[in-house]
Amino acid sequence: MKKLILSLLVVNLLFSCSEQNQVKEEEKIELGEAYGPVEVDVTKAISVEEFFRDFEQKDGPEEYTIEGKIVTICAKAGCWVGIDDGNDDYFMVRFKDHFTLPLDTKLDQTAYFHGVAIWDSIPVEKLREEAMIEGKTKEEAAQITEPKYIFSFEADGIVLTK
Repeated sequence: MKKLILSLLVVNLLFSCSEQNQVKEEEKIELGEAYGPVEVDVTKAISVEEFFRDFEQKDGPEEYTIEGKIVTICAKAGCWVGIDDGNDDYFMVRFKDHFTLPLDTKLDQTAYFHGVAIWDSIPVEKLREEAMIEGKTKEEAAQITEPKYIFSFEADGIVLTK
């Protein structure tokens, strides 16, 4: 009798482990295709809002895994995407080593991005040139006296959702 109960427990344990593996397999299928040289650990992903809150406090390059919604994609080669920033705008994510996404990638699709965020600056002269191109006067452009600091995100891995 003890052997029978023990056998049933072992069989039950084996089936439950098998079911857990099937769920994990299904989760991978739900995630869809992966791109880039680095495998993305989606369990480490933070929201775009969390990313901005954390990155504002940083000085140098920082590694992140972000969950975000793709709102635009490079129409010529799939070499960058725009991610919804939560403020009716988007930020650009470029791809390390020039990997690309399929041009038919769905917009408004959630994806997971692993990569590095850095602060970058736009020099005063470049800002003045852009102001002139936008139609501002020389006097208006001359009022630009400080560089503009922006961030850049370079992804080395992306996982799309289905």
